[in-house]
Amino acid sequence: MFLRRTERKKNGKTHSSWNIVENKRLDDGRVVQRHVLYLGEINSSQAASWRKAIEVFDEDAGRARTLALFPEDRCEAVACDASIVQLRLSEMELRRPRQWGACWLAGQLWQELRLDRFWADRLPPSRKKTRWDQILQVLATYRLIAPGSEWRLHRQWFGNSAMADLLGADFGLAEEHKLYACHDLLLAHKDALFSHLVGRWRDLFNADFDVLLYDLTSTYFEVNASDLPEGAKRRHGYSRDKRPDCPQVVIALVVTPDGLPLAYEVLPGNTADSKTLRMFLDKIELQYGKARRVWVMDRGVPTEAVLAEMRNSDPPVQYLVGTPKGRLNRLEKHLVDRPWQDAREGVKVKLLAEDGELYVFAQSHDRVTKECAMRRRQLTWLWKRLRQIAAMELSREELLMKLGGARSKAPAAWRLVDIEIDKQRPSFTFALNRRKLRITRRREGRYLLRTNLTDNDPAQLWQYYVQLVAVEEAFRNLKGDLAIRPLFHQGEARIEAHIFIAFLAYCMQITLTRRLHALAPGLTARSALEKFAAVQMIDVHLPTTDGREIRLTRYTHPEPELQLLIDRLKLRLPPQPPPRIAAAAINQASRRSEDLLS
Repeated sequence: MFLRRTERKKNGKTHSSWNIVENKRLDDGRVVQRHVLYLGEINSSQAASWRKAIEVFDEDAGRARTLALFPEDRCEAVACDASIVQLRLSEMELRRPRQWGACWLAGQLWQELRLDRFWADRLPPSRKKTRWDQILQVLATYRLIAPGSEWRLHRQWFGNSAMADLLGADFGLAEEHKLYACHDLLLAHKDALFSHLVGRWRDLFNADFDVLLYDLTSTYFEVNASDLPEGAKRRHGYSRDKRPDCPQVVIALVVTPDGLPLAYEVLPGNTADSKTLRMFLDKIELQYGKARRVWVMDRGVPTEAVLAEMRNSDPPVQYLVGTPKGRLNRLEKHLVDRPWQDAREGVKVKLLAEDGELYVFAQSHDRVTKECAMRRRQLTWLWKRLRQIAAMELSREELLMKLGGARSKAPAAWRLVDIEIDKQRPSFTFALNRRKLRITRRREGRYLLRTNLTDNDPAQLWQYYVQLVAVEEAFRNLKGDLAIRPLFHQGEARIEAHIFIAFLAYCMQITLTRRLHALAPGLTARSALEKFAAVQMIDVHLPTTDGREIRLTRYTHPEPELQLLIDRLKLRLPPQPPPRIAAAAINQASRRSEDLLS
């Protein structure tokens, strides 16, 4: 294996990405190359570290170990020795292949966050010795690796995984009623978990909490709203999933700029974004004390009243928030004469101080290029489509329907076109509104931010705002990789507990993401889990000549690229489980049958 560098140019800049590549020789003698790991853009010291790791790994892979086996026909001289066990190698069987690697990695993340200790104290075994803490670990691991319903976990996934082997337990951890009952024990410990995570983020990643990102999302339920009980949180509201026909709940989340979650709350589905911030300000202050924190939010989250409270509190609560386009219309005439300042490469800002706040008008070159291309693509398509519709012979109703379809597909471009429908005949005329086009082009790639951080560097303010992508990434992971929906629970408490388990799985995922980010930004948690999932656990059954059976439970040896990743993550695979010898299961079954017949 070796490290390969690939270069590409974008917007006049040269970007270098790195891959680990392996040479593989084919049967016909040719050598082909296989991409093992995509590392993304890494710096020179990281590249040197990967090269060194690959070299060390290649030396280790060159060592071989020989294992000698002695079948029954090779031990005639010592057959009378009671300490000798003769094996029937021709009857060796491999049974119960099950996924081990990803489950083991999830267990390492669980321990790294010290969730094993946290939950062992709060979820003690029941009188019937039910290990609720281990059941919760199974639920969170399942949500991280292969999310689905609890019924699927019970019926299929647990038996195909090595969770019982790793936890030293049995199928009792996947009994259906226990999986659901575990949900009822969790929500009482939510605030304690938030406080615990703050300490772990600080110890593991030296995280600070001076800047907090706040945003909201929603998740919907395919149920009839009229069937829900009075006062349920599942309500109709503004749907970010474009499902206004379904009731939903709103999830408010606070994370650090690195995506490390601090707290979340489940709110009724009809909760307006602007009515949530005050509650979270009080919650964070009550849990973590007063401090000079910077809250970064998108437009629409804070109201003017809440921002005034943040400015007037003691100490002042600092904020940076996006601003609606309407305010830009009001301030544009004051910004025109202001000089541009370089905030960072490709980003310029104009500053305007007004009423104790600082307005930051920012322009990103990359964003200008992207939004310009999006607008041109939409406008080109819409113009072509309008010409096609104009050439068709349609009734008035058909004409309106086709125009409505074009509008829904290209809404941004539609606003730049003036369309006039003839009142007498089913026809229309259209023309480009050049005044609106000039305004749109002038605002492409530009944002207006407002803050009470009047003494901060504009580059730092811009960096704070673009970090809102961290909370958006958290929502994408919850809805995508961790599949927070569909939700099959009916009771509201269990719905919230389901979201709580998804939050735990996200904590494990972001821990792995941060660990991988230190190695190479191109490595994702999902790709790492998929590589670990290739390691299987198998039961090897070796019959003996005296009717017994040696059972060897073994996980398969990692492939070279996975072993390299294990080494770079500084993980150590556990020793293989010790062999066991017992009466063969088939003989035991035969004896039971004979007893029944007699």
